[in-house]
Amino acid sequence: MRILVADDHSLFRDGLVSLLEAAGFEVVGQVGDGASAVEAALRLRPDVVLLDITMPGTNGLDALRQIRAAWPEAQVVILTASDDEASLFEAVEAGARGYLLKNLKADEFVEMLNGLARGEAAMTRRTTARLMTGFTHHLQSASPSPEALTEREITLLKLVVQGLSNKEIAQALSLSENTVKYHVKHILQKLGVQNRTEAAVQALQFGLLKDNPQT
Repeated sequence: MRILVADDHSLFRDGLVSLLEAAGFEVVGQVGDGASAVEAALRLRPDVVLLDITMPGTNGLDALRQIRAAWPEAQVVILTASDDEASLFEAVEAGARGYLLKNLKADEFVEMLNGLARGEAAMTRRTTARLMTGFTHHLQSASPSPEALTEREITLLKLVVQGLSNKEIAQALSLSENTVKYHVKHILQKLGVQNRTEAAVQALQFGLLKDNPQT
């Protein structure tokens, strides 16, 4: 996996690059500000862009929007010390594929990045729960999805909201992992989203889980 690192703290950036390379990732570039992150991302087209939020000039969230606008397929993960819910919501709404805190353990961090290749959001279960709770509190009345999910898909979506991987969902529902992948793909298509985190947020906005509370 090819990774671009954007963080204005050189000491942290150097340590992060060492960790990534030791874990077998290829770091294709490292920059210290948002504008340089946008330029490098569009020029190098890495598999993943790791963005800090607080950087001089263009901040990480603005850089995220610019990258996604010019390159919608970009996998951008926010890596920050900010535990602010507003930043979390803003990042997800702007299309971030993950939101990780800098106090995350090294092995957990590496596993989250590896999960991107499996179609999973780079986000801890705690952060996902905070995201879901926050959106629930701010829900407004919305029309149901124009293409309703089946009962099986809603059951599966509940497990996605809980942060389970395809393998864990397959075990929970006694399905093959390929069947789960098939269902997840169709859920994303029906909800008009690109990843599992966006699917969970959209499901809450559409009220699809209202009559099917998490257990």
